[in-house]
Amino acid sequence: MLAAMPDSAPSPLSAGGPALRDSGDACPGTLRLHRADDGALARVRVPGGVLSADRADALLAAAGRFGDGELHLTSRGNVQLRGLGAECGGGLAELLTAAGLLPSAAHERARNIVASPLAGLDGSPPVSGWLSELDGLVCGSAAAASLSGRFLFALDDGRGDVDALGADVTLIAAGDSCLLRIGASDEVFRVPSREGPRAALLAAEAFLRAARDSGAWRVKDLSDGVRADLVRTVRAGAGPAVHRPRPRTATPPAPGAHASTNAISVDVPLGRLSSSQWRLLTETARRHGDELRLTPWRGIVVPGPFAHDEAVEALRALDAAGLITAPDSPWTGVGACIGHPGCAKSLSDVRAEAGAAVGPVGRLPVYWSGCERRCGHPHGEWIDVVATPDGHRISHVRGERRDPRTTVSTVRNGDPARLAAAVAEARAL
Repeated sequence: MLAAMPDSAPSPLSAGGPALRDSGDACPGTLRLHRADDGALARVRVPGGVLSADRADALLAAAGRFGDGELHLTSRGNVQLRGLGAECGGGLAELLTAAGLLPSAAHERARNIVASPLAGLDGSPPVSGWLSELDGLVCGSAAAASLSGRFLFALDDGRGDVDALGADVTLIAAGDSCLLRIGASDEVFRVPSREGPRAALLAAEAFLRAARDSGAWRVKDLSDGVRADLVRTVRAGAGPAVHRPRPRTATPPAPGAHASTNAISVDVPLGRLSSSQWRLLTETARRHGDELRLTPWRGIVVPGPFAHDEAVEALRALDAAGLITAPDSPWTGVGACIGHPGCAKSLSDVRAEAGAAVGPVGRLPVYWSGCERRCGHPHGEWIDVVATPDGHRISHVRGERRDPRTTVSTVRNGDPARLAAAVAEARAL
């Protein structure tokens, strides 16, 4: 059994040192709402992105009763509810608790777990056992309640998709064992598969001890020396080390039918779902397996099973509803933050601008941000479009901290055609 680990003594897009935190963690949850220009915002953690049809119904009911009726997918496979009334907190918590979506009030912001969406469906090992055990361990740990709302666990079935997302603690399936990664370290530790979830929890608790004097929210926020000490601490309680660099770029499930899995997958334009779209997805899941898997790429997998004709018909209906059902959709790879008018910090209505610039599918994904914070940006390699007071700066991001951003062009305000052309050219690089 993995031994309990002893104490150990940058900005996501920065090539420099660690990010210094001079304020408390204001990451929203369902009990701590965030005030936005379009009302209060709640972020509902959905570990592994896994929802039953009944729990999906509960989220829709919450959005309709307390918010604007829409559901927004995040880059961690969670759900945001927007346009909430300032006094809705008690009723929202009661509804979500009754649905089983809020098992621990103390840990509701710490349940950040992403998982490979196709795990167990295409011959890869399932991670559902890890998921339920890790979620239970997190909710049962008094220390884990202190994890920031940004700290992230990832459960990878071995294909490298969520391993590439820059989680703080990652478990990777490897036969009868699993590999434990801390942050972006190229060194991983082999532990028995059955001990993986507890190893992940102990690593997170070790991070909290390492970070207590720095105010760091995530492993990457630690100084190089403290981060190295943390890895050594984990090594002391884990199995043998293996050299395995983290994948540079993730490959999300392609929208459409997955013949080898009998599953279907759709992407959601800008991650924003109307009540009718959500209801259609839920009804589809209820007829085929009763499960939805929200992906960290703002998509949804319905595991099925589906017969061939059933998959074709389901995708036809979802396409008619405005969802992305094929890789050649012009919306494929296009993302954006909420932008103006929903966010007071945004300098532009980047969602409208992203829609106006949609064109042929580019080689690289593109993400539009209304300010330098880049909320919800992707990982790996992408085209970064940021609104500035004078216009938009277009950059090519390669590997976040590992390489600096390269500015491709700057487009001044008032020329949407030129902006669309510049983004298309950058995506084709």
